[in-house]
Amino acid sequence: MSDHDSEANRFSARAARYARVGANVGGVAARIAGTRLFGLDGRTASNAEALAKALGGLKGPIMKVAQLVATIPDVVPPEYAAELQKLQSQAPPMGAAFVKRRMMAELGPQWRERFAEFDLKPAAAASLGQVHRATTLEGVQLACKLQYPDMESAVEADISQLDILFALHRRMDPVIDTTEIAKEIGARVREELDYIREAKHIALYQEILADTPEVRVPRLEASLSTRRLLTMHWLEGSPILSHKQDGQEARDRISTAMFKAWWRPFSHHGVIHGDPHLGNYTVFSEGGEAQGINLLDYGCIRIFPPSFVGGVVDLYRGLLEGDAARVVHAYEIWGFKGLTKDLVDTLNIWARFIYGPLLEDRTRRIAEDVSPAEYGRKQAFQVHQALKQRGPVTVPREFVFMDRAAIGLGGVFLHLDAELNFHRLFEAEIEGFSVEGIAGQQARALVSSALSPGS
Repeated sequence: MSDHDSEANRFSARAARYARVGANVGGVAARIAGTRLFGLDGRTASNAEALAKALGGLKGPIMKVAQLVATIPDVVPPEYAAELQKLQSQAPPMGAAFVKRRMMAELGPQWRERFAEFDLKPAAAASLGQVHRATTLEGVQLACKLQYPDMESAVEADISQLDILFALHRRMDPVIDTTEIAKEIGARVREELDYIREAKHIALYQEILADTPEVRVPRLEASLSTRRLLTMHWLEGSPILSHKQDGQEARDRISTAMFKAWWRPFSHHGVIHGDPHLGNYTVFSEGGEAQGINLLDYGCIRIFPPSFVGGVVDLYRGLLEGDAARVVHAYEIWGFKGLTKDLVDTLNIWARFIYGPLLEDRTRRIAEDVSPAEYGRKQAFQVHQALKQRGPVTVPREFVFMDRAAIGLGGVFLHLDAELNFHRLFEAEIEGFSVEGIAGQQARALVSSALSPGS
């Protein structure tokens, strides 16, 4: 096969995407600006609906970016977040002839001979690619994740167009500076296109969750994987939401597995899975009973400096013990600038919400009388209103996926109506914690999986 990459970030492909996205987003942006200019604030809801409709007709990476923006509290006005959350990530699947051409491009003309079976109809179709079931010549069940054509060009075009919306929001409501947030979104979405990197993420999670039987990580089939084709062993499981009517004990087992799948990599290795989409998990059962979760997708993984993880533990301890100096120290470690008492009090509104379940040594639900879709919205609004008086503030980019994943995890607990002692679960994960210890564990795991720190 040729070394020439026919699908690299190409100007012609970007230009075509700019035309499609720009016409839709630009038109709505002009409408929003006009509404604000003429003082017609009452039309915010209709503008939000128009934006969601414009993006919903585009599919592809802009859909993923829009959904991501909607899950990060207060990046866009609440009316816009509510509409963007309704967007469906299902893209029209590639047809059989298209799939054959894609597989030939990745594995060569004789690609079909490398599988005993290959289902040309996708098992799932999403914003950047689709998954096909297959079987090795030895009979092993596979999941083949195949990227759509020209996604690199489409992502670059869509991220550029997204800057229009961020810039507009900064001009209209500059309480939170979204500059760093935009950089983080761009970096992580670009990474999701690189399936070679995702294969390394799988190796990383296999190592750090090796002693966590409640969470299963698929094995990679490296000989059938490329930069745009990721082939893993198929993990049998059922959707998380299909277990909402299970008994409390079963739902709590699933929720405990989810807690460990998120907090264990972070507290021991400074790594989080940053995509809380329910489609990224399934539940495995034994003897007819749900026992744990399969973690399926590894495109959106964030590796943090050990000092950042230290800040998370410092903030937890500071809130738990009423140690104001330790709380301020945590914010400083994370990179917040110009901290005043009023600003710290405002940031603590959000911190107490995120840490709330971890601070109480009792069995409890994650929240009362709130839907998964509304989880965190009230607190984000309180922070926004307070920052109008005490801000503005630049949010460090590391917070984008930290908050997003925490909100997504809380949503899973709400769906399952989990009743757990979150405090004791968390204390177990940070027992014996030290920044030096996590630095050593992270370094060893990154070397083993051929990744680099700070990436």
